[in-house]
Amino acid sequence: MKRNPIAPKYLALLLLAAPLAFSACKKDKEEPKPADDNELITTVVYTLEAPAGSTAPAVSITWEDRDGDGGAAPVVTGGTAGRLTLQRNTLYTGSILLLDRTKTPADTISNEVADEADQHLFVYQTTPAGLLNIVRTDRDTNRLEVGLETTATAPAAGTGSLKITLRHQPPMANGTRIKDGTFGPGDTDVAADFPVTVQ
Repeated sequence: MKRNPIAPKYLALLLLAAPLAFSACKKDKEEPKPADDNELITTVVYTLEAPAGSTAPAVSITWEDRDGDGGAAPVVTGGTAGRLTLQRNTLYTGSILLLDRTKTPADTISNEVADEADQHLFVYQTTPAGLLNIVRTDRDTNRLEVGLETTATAPAAGTGSLKITLRHQPPMANGTRIKDGTFGPGDTDVAADFPVTVQ
C-alpha cells in the first residue's frame, strides 16, 4: 500500500489548529459583557423660591416621561395648571431634582449628577429668548458651571417656554476632559420642556 505523504501534514495542521479554535470559542463564551451604566431619568422637577419678604409664591413644576422616547408624550404638572408661572422683576432661587421613577423607591439621579458634576452641564433655553434670565450658580471641581442650582429673573410679562437639557460630557478614553462650559461636547441625558407665563 502506497502512503500519501500529504495526509500527515494536513493531520498535523488540524491537530495544531483545533486547540486554538477551542480556546478562542472558550474565550468568547467566558468574556463578560460590558455593564450598562446609563441611568434612566423619568422625572425632572424644577423648583423656584422667591426671596424672603416677597409676595411672589414659590413655584415647583414637574416634567415626567416614564416610558422614554417613542412612547406616550411627557406630562407636565404643578405650577399653575401645568405652567411655570412667575412674577416679573423677582429674583428666584432655583434647584433641579432628577428621578428615576421606574424604581421603587424612586432613584434620585440628581445625586449622581452632583457626584459627577465635572461631567455634566444643564442648559436653560427660553423661547422667546430673554423671557427668563437663568444663571447657573454652582460649579464643579474645575470651576465650570453645572446648573443643579440657579437664579432666575423675568424682565417683562409674557408667555413662552423653557427647555432644560442635561448634557453628559464624560472624559474621552485617553482621559482628556471634554466639558468646556458649552452645550456642544457629549450627548443629552434628558431634555424637558415647560410652558412659561410671566405676570
